[in-house]
Amino acid sequence: MKGVILAGGKGTRLYPLTRITNKHLLPIYDRPMVTYAIEALVNAGVTDLMLVTGGTHAGEFFRLLGDGHAHGIDRLFYAYQEEEGGIAEALGLAERFVAGDRALVMLADNIFGRPVRPFVENFRAQERGARILLSHLEEEEHLRHLGVAVLEGGSRVTQVLEKPESPPSHFAVTGLYAYDEQVWGIVAGLEPSARGELEITDVNNWYVARGEMQSDVLEGFWGDAGESIDAYYAVNDYVRQNGANRS
Repeated sequence: MKGVILAGGKGTRLYPLTRITNKHLLPIYDRPMVTYAIEALVNAGVTDLMLVTGGTHAGEFFRLLGDGHAHGIDRLFYAYQEEEGGIAEALGLAERFVAGDRALVMLADNIFGRPVRPFVENFRAQERGARILLSHLEEEEHLRHLGVAVLEGGSRVTQVLEKPESPPSHFAVTGLYAYDEQVWGIVAGLEPSARGELEITDVNNWYVARGEMQSDVLEGFWGDAGESIDAYYAVNDYVRQNGANRS
């Protein structure tokens, strides 16, 4: 299994902090945000990684991470996303790196309190298809700004809605996805959305439509540090007090 960390985007929701750097290089407590995503995947046994980024600060990731060995990475590759083409387009840049293997994909502004190894092991045991990690949230107003999943039989996903006005469940889609080798054909066949991007929700719903999307519900903390300035500082506060990726 190969890991793909997506660290692109302009980070406009964190302006003015992101006027001078990529949001994934901003500090979370005592180290850069992107290192938490790396730590989560390495601790789960995924040590062949590609980092996809873009913009004028892309070179700073190489200065920070180098060959990745200091962070427990066996092999670290980099890809550059030329335009703001969406999460699915960024994922497509990793096709040759993954080379027919399964892909574990993580958005680098997602911070988890507990290890993600159980999710990774469940996907390893899954015969085919995809898997997403969900978080149970009570606040409907928050859910209206996220992807929301409907479950059947405990783990099979029957629907994923993006930013629903009336959330059909309390299961929010976090930024951790796992895909089999079918994903590259799906990405290649996507059409841009109304905002001109290739949407990861369309990828997920391709698997949902075929009954091949499974899920796990996260235990413990999950925060999207790129969601807003308030969310960024809330994640900082949590990590300072509790740490991240801890059993």
